[in-house]
Amino acid sequence: MMPVQRFRNVAFILLAACLLLAPPGARQLFAQSKADEPYEPRAQEAILIDARTGRVLFEKNADLAVPPASMSKLMTMIMVFEALKAGTLTLDQKFRVSEDAWRRGGASSGGSTMYAELNSEVALEDLIKGVVVQSANDACIVIAENMAGSEAAFAELMTKRAHELGATNATFRNATGLPDPGHTMSVRDLAILARYIINTFPEYYRYYSIPEFTWNKIRQQNRNPLLKDYSGADGMKTGYTKEAGYGLIGSALRDGRRLIVVIAGLRSINDRRQEAQSLLDWGFSQFRTMDVYAKGDRVGQARVWGGTARNVPLLVGDDVKVSLTRQEKELADIKLSYTGPLLAPVSNGQKVGEVRFMVDGVAVAEVPVVTGGAVPVENSMWSRAIDSVFIMVFGS
Repeated sequence: MMPVQRFRNVAFILLAACLLLAPPGARQLFAQSKADEPYEPRAQEAILIDARTGRVLFEKNADLAVPPASMSKLMTMIMVFEALKAGTLTLDQKFRVSEDAWRRGGASSGGSTMYAELNSEVALEDLIKGVVVQSANDACIVIAENMAGSEAAFAELMTKRAHELGATNATFRNATGLPDPGHTMSVRDLAILARYIINTFPEYYRYYSIPEFTWNKIRQQNRNPLLKDYSGADGMKTGYTKEAGYGLIGSALRDGRRLIVVIAGLRSINDRRQEAQSLLDWGFSQFRTMDVYAKGDRVGQARVWGGTARNVPLLVGDDVKVSLTRQEKELADIKLSYTGPLLAPVSNGQKVGEVRFMVDGVAVAEVPVVTGGAVPVENSMWSRAIDSVFIMVFGS
């Protein structure tokens, strides 16, 4: 393990990147920032996190358990996505629409629905689209009944699994988010679940960016306002009940930085849209983007045992670009690690380790380290013996 190089400010980071770590190619690029400006949201509960690291950038009443409305459907989908990944369900699997799902979640209920017909069989992928795009209560009930036998049993499984994922303030009484005194979550819980979906199920997260979905000849638009007019937005879920007010879970990706925002307790659809956009804008403005390495930059050298050369250059296997707040820059470390000494023969471009850019102990960027040349085996027995003595005395 190479020694950790501590960077205490921007100037030192750039100087070290240019002179010590990657003289030929490391470079810097800063965007305009409004860092450290205070933010006061109108939402009663709010949280903004970095999707990659989980770092909380802003929070307000983030652990208060409140009615989450349809935003709790994230957990319904997690149960489905985990079953798909485990192979216990398939996207083309058909689920039957019961009378209870049709009556409590269908058109006659007056709530969000995909208009699934009574006793029809619907493919799981279509039910997923119904939940994600149309916030369909009938689809949620159908999924719960077919996966667990009843919605109540499914809700118990949801609570248990949410706690395992770290959403410890979450208690589910149904699969829909419809009003129930015991059905509560915090905005931190919702952010944790959103990040889990984004990072664990990229193949299913794509459903959250679908702009519209048609079922039973009825076309409905995705209710997430960020998808229409916020640059980089690609998810996730809105919610509303009289008890909960207007809420939204949103995610957007800009310049390699993904943020997740959760807001709740707003008074109108317009307030919800404006608040989500404002908080995301504030979050993105906090970061400065820096190119630390270019692919092929030299980051050190490794000792080679039994080769025609004693050392081989170590190169970065890919570009490293990081976006950091001022606070994160104070906590930044760069770690180069490889297992040495290397044993000849060594191939050119051979992966031998990693470079990690760390913030407060969390890796925010990681790229492979490869050899910058080939080292054949040394045929001389005496040279190999001298190598062995050096390694025993001085290490790698």
